[in-house]
Amino acid sequence: MILSCGEALIDMLPRKTTRDEDAFVPYPGGAVFNTAIALGRLGAPAGFLSGLSSDLFGEMLRGSLRTSGVSCDLAVVSDRPTTLAFVRLVDGQASYAFYDENTAGRMLAPDDLPDLPEEVEALFFGGISLVVDPSGAAYEKLLAREAADRVIMIDPNVRPGFITDEEAYRARIDRMIGRSDLVKLSDEDLRWLYGKGSLEDLAGEVLGRGATAVFVTEGAKGASAYTAGDAVRVAARKVEVVDTVGAGDTFNAGVLATLHHAGVLDKPGVARLEAGVLRAALELGVAAAAVTVSRAGANPPWASEV
Repeated sequence: MILSCGEALIDMLPRKTTRDEDAFVPYPGGAVFNTAIALGRLGAPAGFLSGLSSDLFGEMLRGSLRTSGVSCDLAVVSDRPTTLAFVRLVDGQASYAFYDENTAGRMLAPDDLPDLPEEVEALFFGGISLVVDPSGAAYEKLLAREAADRVIMIDPNVRPGFITDEEAYRARIDRMIGRSDLVKLSDEDLRWLYGKGSLEDLAGEVLGRGATAVFVTEGAKGASAYTAGDAVRVAARKVEVVDTVGAGDTFNAGVLATLHHAGVLDKPGVARLEAGVLRAALELGVAAAAVTVSRAGANPPWASEV
């Protein structure tokens, strides 16, 4: 099982009623939640670990996971509310109002972490759940606890506008990357974290921190993968873009699903990733993300669609 560990929330998207009144419609979302959904739809054994609420929105999230074949048996359910993100569009640009205080997701604490069954072969971390505490501390503890025995992948998915203590956040991400086998970063995230330079040189810096493979996405330009011995690049698919919500999350699932199906999603396997496997991972990641961006919202494809 590939266990995605991080935020799940409800995106409240703006709509108009039949009377032309402003309204909001709830949609399940969250970066790590999206990756779990995409993994399940791509046919990989998928699980989800987060703080989930017992309220109606929490049930909506669990229902979406189950429908996509994702187990939420390891999720920590409480009667705290679900995180809500109200979206406002002005001239096509989205701004967000987050309601996250004392929510089930944010208040996941290190002492809440469950023991993991042997079937968990890899853990995926990332998103805004790493910004705030106690959830950020919980996920960092889980990563550190499991890194010696299971494959770890992280996508920080940096959102500077959500970060209130940049120094602390950078330190946490640096520690977590240093314990991860697989690191995925957008080109923007890579430069935000490590400064100016070529993508290959910056990826080399990440490899120097201990990662086995670094995956870098560049939107319409495609994606690349770097190891100590290889650099592989795949072009993006040409599609009509509706929006880019969930594209990177879907890419992550494509990478992990490929490694699982290739039988290399274990410590020895990721330590000797070959160029052919890296290319296949990039190709599925790019193909799956292309489907996601061709339709509204974070709606990852099923295996039959890629």
